[in-house]
Amino acid sequence: MVAVIDTSNAPMGRAASLIAQRLLKGEKIIVVNSEKAIISGRKKEIKKRYKAKRDIGTSRKGPFAFRTPDRILKKTIRGMLPYQQAKGRKAFKNLKTYIGIPEEFQKENIEILWKKPKLEYFITLEELSKSLKT
Repeated sequence: MVAVIDTSNAPMGRAASLIAQRLLKGEKIIVVNSEKAIISGRKKEIKKRYKAKRDIGTSRKGPFAFRTPDRILKKTIRGMLPYQQAKGRKAFKNLKTYIGIPEEFQKENIEILWKKPKLEYFITLEELSKSLKT
């Protein structure tokens, strides 16, 4: 069975840890609306931190910092898995992330992780991604 999870308004780190735990249990998970996940903190400082990560990997050999919201979320989830071990790699293969909700999943039962952010300062992955592309 496949679980479809909506990460709208969900803090990225908390969502990633919950998803990683479920992946390690053997579930197949599809994450939709990854661009609407949020990172708590001041926008300016978050953008500065991610731009610094992006600027490190300017050579051909990496490390590579992703710029699209779905890839940022996927890499965050990967960081919460024991990826260097076989069980972590197997779990990571059961994950798919999407921007928006693809048509084939609109009729599925979508789990909502978070209702509304109770944070004063936050940035969505969509905003962060747009700032990284410049």
